[in-house]
Amino acid sequence: MEIFTFALRKGGTGKSTSAWAVGHCLAQAGHRVLLIDADGQANLTRCLPAVAPDKGLTRVIDHKATLLEVMQPVGPNLWLVAADESLVVAEKGLGADLAYPLLFKKALKNLAAHIDYVLIDSPPSPNSPLTVAALTASTKVYVPAQPELFSFDGVNSLLELVTKIQDSYNPELEVGGIFLTKYAATYRKGLHHQFVKRMRDQFGPLIMHTTIRDNVAIPEAQVQRRPLHETAPGSNAQLDYQALTQEILA
Repeated sequence: MEIFTFALRKGGTGKSTSAWAVGHCLAQAGHRVLLIDADGQANLTRCLPAVAPDKGLTRVIDHKATLLEVMQPVGPNLWLVAADESLVVAEKGLGADLAYPLLFKKALKNLAAHIDYVLIDSPPSPNSPLTVAALTASTKVYVPAQPELFSFDGVNSLLELVTKIQDSYNPELEVGGIFLTKYAATYRKGLHHQFVKRMRDQFGPLIMHTTIRDNVAIPEAQVQRRPLHETAPGSNAQLDYQALTQEILA
């Protein structure tokens, strides 16, 4: 079982969208996929089919249920552990628990017989206990970044956190890659290209080949709570995320 966290210490870069789209691509390819929404904003939960409101990650944090008991089907080969506003309060309480970094590591221990890939959508807060717990349990972290100053700073900050997690909790954690969102080499925004060059110069082989173009098909599919391969199978968004999924698998 592979555990991937999508993380960046900045909001609005495509963490939830990328977990959603890659999760659908993996599931469509026949893999059993569990999506965990670890962000109190619940963006990932809101772009998937509605699930029972009395099940969610908060119950796992409060020791009232296991992940297996709260994961709910949201498509063929696809399950969700949902988030809602109660997760914000639960995360604050979680930070007071000395063992909080082990939350997901313990919770995921017995799921390998049921799931092939776990994708965790992490919150953007720089001091989030849930992000620390997600990285502690993960085999790889994938970083969606826009070609702009604040994303650049967010990547540096996240990589510093990854190093601390590797040193203290999870020496096997790897940076799977940094991929650019709302960007294509053909775009005419010169400033964007300057930041991309700066990122490639600093992060080198960590920058993935696939970039995700800005595409209206993404919010249209999310409003309908349906996957891109159903609502816009030939769209740039679907093609880009299929390519990203293949690069992740490779």
